[in-house]
Amino acid sequence: MFSNDPTLHMICGKIAAGKSTLCAELAQAPGHVHLSEDAWLAALYGEEMSSLQDYVRYAARLRAVVGPHVAALLREGVSVVLDFQANTRQARDWMRGILDESGAAHVMHVLDVPDEVCLARLAARNAAGGHEFAPSEAQFREISRYFTVPMPEEGFAIQWHD
Repeated sequence: MFSNDPTLHMICGKIAAGKSTLCAELAQAPGHVHLSEDAWLAALYGEEMSSLQDYVRYAARLRAVVGPHVAALLREGVSVVLDFQANTRQARDWMRGILDESGAAHVMHVLDVPDEVCLARLAARNAAGGHEFAPSEAQFREISRYFTVPMPEEGFAIQWHD
């Protein structure tokens, strides 16, 4: 999974599939930096985000700043664990732009977790508190409607996790 070349690790999976947990594990490797979309969005926009439309707007702003920064880190030899959802073609196109700009190696980690498992984890996570965002089951289902796995023509090196 790891090489000496700077690598962009991207993550695709539904809410509560284990994306952030996997990213934290990947970021333990020497020379790896972990960037979390949830942490940044919560710190920058927190209470302003109350809908899916808010997320889309604020995430676009964040990506405009983070993308060139990630490309620069990769060009400097630092591997990046990008804990930003790669659940839509649009999000993956943004990530492809980072790869094109940096020339880095990459792995697209895809978590294949059934909805029932994600919902059980989400309920437990919400009950425990401590996560930046606590979507409801209805929001999980609304957001999951947009979920698509990467297709071969997108050209990503995919590693499946179940």
